[in-house]
Formats: sequence, structure tokens, C-alpha cells
Amino acid sequence: MNKQFDAGLMWFRRDLRANDNAALSLALQACKRVYCVFVFDTGILDLLPRRDRRVEFIRESLCELDASLRTMCTKAGSMLIVRHGTADMEIVALAHRLGVQALFAAHDYEPQALARDARVRGKLADAGIAFHTCKDHVIFEGRELLTQAGTAYGVFTPYKNKWLASVTAQHLHSHDAQPFTSALTPAPADLTAGVPTLAALGFENTNLGELGIRTGASGACQLLEDFNERMDRYHETRDFPAVKGPSYLGVHLRFGTVSIRQLAATALQRQSQGGRGASVWLGELIWRDFYFSILANFPHVAQGAYKPEYDAIPWEHGKRAQALFAAWCEGRTGYPLVDAAMAQINQTGYMHNRLRMVAGSFLVKDLGIDWRWGESYFAQHLNDFDLAANNGGWQWVSSSGCDAQPWFRIFNPVSQSEKFDSEGKFIRRYLPQLARLPNALLHAPWSASAAQLQEAGLVLGQHYPLPIVDHAEARKRTLERYAIMKK
Repeated sequence: MNKQFDAGLMWFRRDLRANDNAALSLALQACKRVYCVFVFDTGILDLLPRRDRRVEFIRESLCELDASLRTMCTKAGSMLIVRHGTADMEIVALAHRLGVQALFAAHDYEPQALARDARVRGKLADAGIAFHTCKDHVIFEGRELLTQAGTAYGVFTPYKNKWLASVTAQHLHSHDAQPFTSALTPAPADLTAGVPTLAALGFENTNLGELGIRTGASGACQLLEDFNERMDRYHETRDFPAVKGPSYLGVHLRFGTVSIRQLAATALQRQSQGGRGASVWLGELIWRDFYFSILANFPHVAQGAYKPEYDAIPWEHGKRAQALFAAWCEGRTGYPLVDAAMAQINQTGYMHNRLRMVAGSFLVKDLGIDWRWGESYFAQHLNDFDLAANNGGWQWVSSSGCDAQPWFRIFNPVSQSEKFDSEGKFIRRYLPQLARLPNALLHAPWSASAAQLQEAGLVLGQHYPLPIVDHAEARKRTLERYAIMKK
């Protein structure tokens, strides 16, 4: 095969796997020699707390990626060059240092990433170095799926139907790098320091290991194997936080330790065999593509409402808003399911999808807080934070987004609790101070009599807070707040 370039540089970003990696496969086919790099970008890291599970997840996954590349390579030596600095400066300097003619990477879709890539492209162009990027993180991107009028979709169901009608085996085929691994080239000796420790990066260990969060492609593989046994029941179990229903692959999709093509192909195959659970799970994967499409075609959503008129809603402000928000963040609202959900995200970096809707709705429509405050909090704390999905989810609960719940639909935190955690297993796990309350009282402790509270060893206002708002009254205020939409 005639190679287009003598030497190329493969830049891993949110695709931390060697298997079915579109950009890696492209680089290996186009170049006689391929170097591999990952940059711990200080432009991002400097904004994070010193204990961040995502940084530890990336670091552990990089160690496995390096080992996988070494196994694939026919030559001895460290394969992965790891840099720590400003990404665009590090990449450009490394491209010059290695004397490559091309840089390869998978598409990234977030505004900051697009701006970074534009800077890199410009600097490399000045030196005559090509920058090739390709689709890897989604099945359909940008304007690949359009309405008959040639516009981007703003409603999910038609998008989903178009997605299902358009997907082919070609969209799902695996990018096998194995036939081309002879091009993999060890890093020069002065660039083989290996993957730095967390301490070297200025970070501390987290509870990632204690939580049993599996990292790297092997961790994703184990989770998928486990989920395969439960997939057919996914539609029945996915809404109950105390039940092992989800795939838990969100963080692996976020950092690309698993291929979306593999997951979509698996779901489609199981759906073709009549699996109702697989069909519902596939729908969730399509929602993910949909939110990436929204971010690409309506970039204003990163700053404001998809429906601009919703930016006029008068949110709570000042000290009262700050106090309400702090109570929500810290799980002190007095509504057990909401508080347990916030305890889950604060302790583990994960929140069950049903609870993301309940907790989000409570912040926006019970407390009257701007949805962007919640979006920012989740961005800081979720292991699987992805701008497109996080933004889409928050705009859904605030009714300001595409295909969102109607503004007059307001989740009742008590009935949601009774429906989706009826036995209180989830609540008791994260709020042990309520454990002795009977199920009938657990969802609304303030409804218990003095004798019942005494029997449970519970003093409201001391061991657990009283509700910071009355839901019925808050609902009325929300309907008034959103009444501007009627005008």
C-alpha cells in the first residue's frame, strides 16, 4: 500500500482505546510511521478541584491504552507520549519535534474543543503540516441527518425514525487497526517518561477504586458483558434507582474507552431478535446522537435556551436563591428522593437517569433556580459529564429545550419517590438517618406523627431537614413564573 505520509502523529482525546478507533486506523493506513500522544490539557485541568475522579479515570485508562498499543506494535518501546501543558502548544511543538507531516484526531464537538482545534490547524498549516480529523464519537454527526426541508431536527421522534432508517452496516463497521500496526512507532527515548502519576499532575487520589469504577477498554468490556445479561429487561428496570438496570457505560462513552459503533450494533442486533429492552436502550443511544446534533446545529444552547423566549423567565435571585441552591447541592431540601440523589452524585460522581430528571425538575420548578446553575453543578461533579447531553437534559427539565417536557409539567418529588423507590431502598442507602421510618412515611417524613418520629429516632430539623418549600405552593409559583410563555 502506498502511504501518503512518511510520519504522522495520532492525538488521542476522547477516544482512549486502541480497538475500533477511527482516527488511529486512518493514521496507520496513511502513514509509514505513526507516533501516539495524549495531552493532559492544563487549560482544562487548572479549572478542576484537586480530587477529580475523571482525571483519575483518564490516567488509569491511559496506562491500559499504552499497554494495548505496545501489544499491537511489532517494535519494542513505549508507545504513548504523554504531555502536560496547554494542548494546542504541546501538540504543535511535538509535531515539529517529531518531524511529522500530518496530525490525526477524532472530531470533538464542544465549543472550546472546536476553538482549540482551529488554533492547532492554523499553526500546523503555517508549517505545512496537515490536520486530519474524522468521526468516531457518534454514529451521525453535524448535518448528516436532516428533515425533508433540509433543516436540522429539533424534535426527537422524527430524528430517531430518520436515524433508524439511515443507519447501515457501514456506519457500524469496526475500524480494525490490526492489519496496519507495523506503522506504530515507539516514542523517542527523551519522550518516554510514561503516564505521569496523579501527584505529578497536581491531583490527589479519589474514591474511584473504592467505588469499583472500572477504567479503560477492559472495564468497558466487563460492564458490557454484564449488561448483556440484563439488556432484555432494561425497559422494566431502568427507572428504578435501587435496581441494577442501567449499563453504567456513560463514563466509558464520554472518554471513548468503548466504541459507540459497538454499542449501537449490539443494541440493533438484540432489537432485531425482538428484545424490547434493547430497543429502549438503543433509543437512549440515539438521544445521545440527537443532543450532539443539537449542539452542532444550534450552538447558542451552550449559553442560553434553545427556545430563546425562555431566557426571559424571571428566576429567583440574590441571597434567597443562593441559599436554596446550596440546600439543593448539599442534599438538604427535606425531600428524601431529591436529597438521596444529590448524595449519590456528591459521593460517587454518578446519578441515576430518573433521578437526574427528578432532581433537575425540583431545582428549576420547585425552587425557581435558573437551570444553568444546575447544569454547571452537574458539569463539575458527573463522571460522565458531556456538554451536549448535560445541556440537553437540563433544558429538557426546564422546558426550554428541543422536544422538552411541557412547561406546565412539574414532577412531584413525593409521588416520584413512591413510584420509583417504593420500598425506600435507594433512600435508605444514601440517607441512613431515615432508615427506621416505615415505607409509608419515608417519602414524606414531615407527615409522620410525633410518636412515629420518636419511634424512628428522628428529630426533623436536627437529624433531617424539614422541606425548604411546599411543593403545592412552589408549583403555583412556577406556573406563574412560566406564564410569560402564554403571552
